[in-house]
Amino acid sequence: MSIVVNIYYKGENGAAKAFAREMTSSGIVDEIRREKGNLRYEYFLPFDDEETVLLIDEWTDQKAINAHHASDMMTKIATLREKYDLHMRVERFVSEDSENPADDKFVRK
Repeated sequence: MSIVVNIYYKGENGAAKAFAREMTSSGIVDEIRREKGNLRYEYFLPFDDEETVLLIDEWTDQKAINAHHASDMMTKIATLREKYDLHMRVERFVSEDSENPADDKFVRK
C-alpha cells in the first residue's frame, strides 16, 4: 500500500511553473525525495491549462506524510507557495498492493 497525493498548483502569469522550477533548482525537491517514506515527487504540466502544475507525491504511509508535514521542509514549501501566490486543489488516493491482471491487456510495456 502507498498513499498518492495529487496537488494542482494554480497561479497567474506562469507562477506555478516558476514555483516548480524553483522547488527543483533550489534542491528542495531532492531533499523531499530523500525523506524517509517518500516514493515519488514529480511535477507535470497539463496540456490544456498553462497556469497549473500537477505534483504527484507518493508516500509509503500516513506516518511518513505526517513526518514530512512536521519537518522544516514544509516551511520552505509554504514560503515559496506564498511567494508565487499559488492556490491548490488536492486529491488523495490509497493504492492497492496487488496488481490487476485484467488491466494487463490494456497496458503496453
